[in-house]
Amino acid sequence: MERVSLTRTIPADPETVTDLITDVEPFMLSAGFDEVTLDGDDLAIKNRVGLFEIELDLEIVETDAVLRYDQRQGIFESMMTEYTVEAVDGGTDVTATTEYSALDLPVLGEMIDSTVISRQRTKELNNQFDWLVEQTT
Repeated sequence: MERVSLTRTIPADPETVTDLITDVEPFMLSAGFDEVTLDGDDLAIKNRVGLFEIELDLEIVETDAVLRYDQRQGIFESMMTEYTVEAVDGGTDVTATTEYSALDLPVLGEMIDSTVISRQRTKELNNQFDWLVEQTT
């Protein structure tokens, strides 16, 4: 299983940060995805990565995390992302962790390796962190 995990301190209290993260559609759009649709606990994401359009059918899952979603259908054998918050001096540490296993598409798997996925996911998470900072300053 591959893993991408980032932490950033957001200059706001945990409640404010949690409210921003759990307003799922704008928070997910802030990652740079082309399209985000939320219907109850069903979350659909479309994004163009290079030559490919990627669609993920996700489910929001109740856990101790502020937000967690698991892939139902998409390009991975499995994928989950969760966001946690922790109060610290100067604000709130937000940690975003994505774990995924191999691409589930033979042709795509040859063209998009783990390095490309990791780089893309890091960019998306950093975009979300930048948005959180913008919303709180």
